[in-house]
Amino acid sequence: MLKSKSFLCGDFGAGTLKIVEFEPSETGSLRLKQYATRSLGLEGSQESNRQATLVAAIQQLLAEKGFVSRDINICAAGFTVFSKFVKLPQMETAKVGQVIHFEAQQNVPFPLEEVVWDYQILGAAPSGELEVLLVAIKSDVVEGLFQTSEEAGLNLHLVDASPAALCNAFRYNYGDEEGCTMLLDIGAKTSNLLFFEKGKVFSRGINIGANAITQDFAAESKLPFPEAEQVKISQGFVSLGGAYAEPDDPHQAIISKIARQVMTRLHIQMNQTIQFYRGQQGGSAPTRLYLAGGASLMPFTVEFFTEKLNMPVEYFNPLRNIEMDESLDLEQVAQVAHTLGEVVGLGIRNLANCPVELNLMPPSVIKRRIFDQKKPYFMAAIFSMVLVVFAYGWFYQQQASYRKEQVAKLKEAITPLQQKESELTASVNALAGQIGVLNTNVSFVSARNYWPRLMTGIQQLLLQYETITTAEYKTNAPGTETGVWIESLETLVPEQAAAPAAGRFQGTPGAVAPAAAAGAVTVVSARAPSTIYYLKAKFRAVNLNRVAPDANTKFVFGLEKAFQTNGLFAAQNTKLFGTMDSVEPTALTFGFTMTLQLQTKDAIRLY
Repeated sequence: MLKSKSFLCGDFGAGTLKIVEFEPSETGSLRLKQYATRSLGLEGSQESNRQATLVAAIQQLLAEKGFVSRDINICAAGFTVFSKFVKLPQMETAKVGQVIHFEAQQNVPFPLEEVVWDYQILGAAPSGELEVLLVAIKSDVVEGLFQTSEEAGLNLHLVDASPAALCNAFRYNYGDEEGCTMLLDIGAKTSNLLFFEKGKVFSRGINIGANAITQDFAAESKLPFPEAEQVKISQGFVSLGGAYAEPDDPHQAIISKIARQVMTRLHIQMNQTIQFYRGQQGGSAPTRLYLAGGASLMPFTVEFFTEKLNMPVEYFNPLRNIEMDESLDLEQVAQVAHTLGEVVGLGIRNLANCPVELNLMPPSVIKRRIFDQKKPYFMAAIFSMVLVVFAYGWFYQQQASYRKEQVAKLKEAITPLQQKESELTASVNALAGQIGVLNTNVSFVSARNYWPRLMTGIQQLLLQYETITTAEYKTNAPGTETGVWIESLETLVPEQAAAPAAGRFQGTPGAVAPAAAAGAVTVVSARAPSTIYYLKAKFRAVNLNRVAPDANTKFVFGLEKAFQTNGLFAAQNTKLFGTMDSVEPTALTFGFTMTLQLQTKDAIRLY
């Protein structure tokens, strides 16, 4: 929890900036002191202009509203966050973290070194499987949020994801709901659909938001985006369809139809998610829907989803259990309450333990915070040293007139200290050298994930090649199945990579591979005496000579071409060599060998 009494919570959405100031109340709840919102326009969802737009909007709100605190928790925009629910089998507690790290590598659509990610174990399914929420955000996006906060004069303490914040806000205010409940938060660029049932939660992001209505309307009416957005807010509504008469205003007629089309697409995605939740997650049929987000306030949105889903629909009130400051206009608060779900979820994080607790702060910021916390101790130590030096100087000046004889003794005392200083300097230099070696070793350890990724790439290449060649043969030789696998895989360092056994690659007797398949490996000059540049792979494949006499040769040359062009290896020395097994048509398999040259940037040093 933060030390200051009040604190800020900000929802940096794609279309709207929301900042709320909370303080803990005497009853143990939260008190809403004041709030402010500001539209970000189209620039809010454009990566090139987003940071400057956010900084300007934050500074304007801070100046206009006079917020007291400068400590803030932030919810990142939904379109910048990746989230996924995964299930893990029962296992020992000590292995959970390792398995979740592996799942993150498989599910997060970016290399883990490029993202900030976190996870939350939500509980166990009836089958005993662990239900885990994975959340990730690009590191540069989080760094941008931190820079935005700093430029606006704010102290960032926590970065959360919108699904997690909405989950905490719903549980805090609607913890007594029975059955399966849905919460749909319609944002500017994306929408979040959450399911709550018997203590479990499931969410999915849908790439449909209110900006789609504005953009389609602007394109059809030939209006600029800001003007089209204003028309949507002031005159737009969701058409009820059927035999209802169109509005006389042409803009209203256009935007109502577009709004219904976009909401229909959103409803289709909701239905698909409901089917997935019931089929794959073992959930029940939803019995009610709560609407949240600025776009949900468009007239007839409740009626649209009531008709489509055939269930009760009402607006989400995240302020249900939140106290209001006496200075607030409750009617105005009620008009925007359904848009404050994320900021309420952020505020609860400072109040108590929450069902979902994520923090997507980047490691660089965390290190900086730790250093900042130690700064007072550093300053105190420096100040103490200055005082000691000053006191010594003053004392020496006062005593110099009648204690000149002490100077010689003092010099005698300093001489050993100077010798110690020299020894200490030498030790510091030696330590610096060891740190350099350690940093080098750390860089090698960081490359530990290279081999699993490379093996996965080879596996996918072989599977794709089997699929393609099987499809080709099935046209002229139905029932033909191809297959290829690696029998052994060796690493070659430059000392071992001298030319292999002489001779050119041979397929069927008398057949000679093209020049690209020559046996000898061209040795690249080594930069270090123990660097891996090559792999030697021994393959075995299904015998195709029963289909055609040269089928095996064509199959092998095609695989060589696939390895040279798929990007995993350098084409120069990725080639066949040696002799391919000459087998009878009745044989089941045949063997051949290939050298695979690592990309220069992937060359692995051995120690």
